[in-house]
Amino acid sequence: MRVANPSDQCAWEQFAQIYRPVVYNVARMRGLQDADAQDVAQQVLVAVARTLPTWKRRDESTLFRHWLCRIARNTTINMLTRQPQDRGVGGSGGQAKAEAEQRAGGGLDSQIEREYRRQMFRQAAEIVRSRADTATWQAFALTMIDGLTIAEAAGQLNRSEAVIYAARSRIMRRLKDTVKELEEES
Repeated sequence: MRVANPSDQCAWEQFAQIYRPVVYNVARMRGLQDADAQDVAQQVLVAVARTLPTWKRRDESTLFRHWLCRIARNTTINMLTRQPQDRGVGGSGGQAKAEAEQRAGGGLDSQIEREYRRQMFRQAAEIVRSRADTATWQAFALTMIDGLTIAEAAGQLNRSEAVIYAARSRIMRRLKDTVKELEEES
């Protein structure tokens, strides 16, 4: 709701930092070129900024992300189906348009949700990494991001396997807590 307040620039910047990459990445996964995906992300942010002051939850099950997902889906479909009227596409124009709409709409909600989760993880990881000591973060990164085994990470960091397990667990708990805090803020 802070984003609805036009004077809260910090809230808008945080919102755009989370959701612009989500919408952009989903548009790219749907086959849009970089410039078109950038356009979609910008159009979605403009649409949200324009309509957010009047947006209201219908009930407790209505989530802001679902509303945003509808805007992103419609904008992506519009971009994919937008074609010059005089350009030949072969076959039935109606069929080509229907196929483009199917590509754009099928599974878009789950893609947006996945991209949202990735973006939340990235933001949480930046926060947790800045607050964690280097060795603890390295133990997590080596095992969870780089894919090393516990034994390999222990050898590389010259620590016991128990220390690697504990460090990894602490970082994972902090990441979960930070994601939860970020979601509550947004």
